[in-house]
Amino acid sequence: MSTKTKLQAKPNEIPFYQPQGDEIRLFEHAWNNQLPLLIKGPTGCGKTRFIQHMAARLERPLYTVSCHDDLTAADLVGRHLIGDNGTYWCDGPLTRAVREGAICYLDEVVEARKDTTVVLHPLTDDRRILPIERTGETLRAPDGFMLVISYNPGYQNLLKSLKPSTRQRFIGMTFDFPDRQLEETILREEAGIDADLAAQLVRLAESLRILKNHDLEEAASTRLLVYAATLINSGYPAHAACRAAIIEPLTDDAETLSALMEVVDALFDK
Repeated sequence: MSTKTKLQAKPNEIPFYQPQGDEIRLFEHAWNNQLPLLIKGPTGCGKTRFIQHMAARLERPLYTVSCHDDLTAADLVGRHLIGDNGTYWCDGPLTRAVREGAICYLDEVVEARKDTTVVLHPLTDDRRILPIERTGETLRAPDGFMLVISYNPGYQNLLKSLKPSTRQRFIGMTFDFPDRQLEETILREEAGIDADLAAQLVRLAESLRILKNHDLEEAASTRLLVYAATLINSGYPAHAACRAAIIEPLTDDAETLSALMEVVDALFDK
């Protein structure tokens, strides 16, 4: 079967994902046409879940790399290692994805070292190749391979940003937190809570998100709401669950934490 054919896995094998717009169709068109994809959006808004959903939907293997300051090109491509029988080559996740025709997802790519993105360039134009200098190989990506990267624009600064020459090698989409109704649906589906509790948690998130860029560096994410809902659904008190799963991860400042808890107090009984 051609990898360009739209494939559908069994419904119970596909991770739950609630679409916000046209992102599923755009992803499918990008994959069918062998185009790399850039996703921008805040932490915890569903970027990673979306990629997991699409990989299962298209029945492709998925390699996910959480990028960090020390990530090097060798971490992606591979390196020689020393074993019992001498030196041997070990593929990195990007190389394995190319060999297998998989989806390779680089999460928070701006966190990686600057020279790391250079190895992506030959895979993001019409060549679709991965040169491996240390082995002398040049891998040509099969039809099923797709490169996806993501980052949070809210954390960008002069030292951590994606160069325009790299951004313009990708098609892009922007994610944000779901609207109220959609976010309530996500909480009900993910944590099995009732509609009233889902609505309360979303109201709490909306109140906290107003404070972003004022008292908070980052907004309360849908992921944190799911954590809180999961705790509550397991029998943990709602007020305490909101503190542990939403408020504590948002700040280390005692004064700010106390102020945020006043918002929780207005919506949940102690």
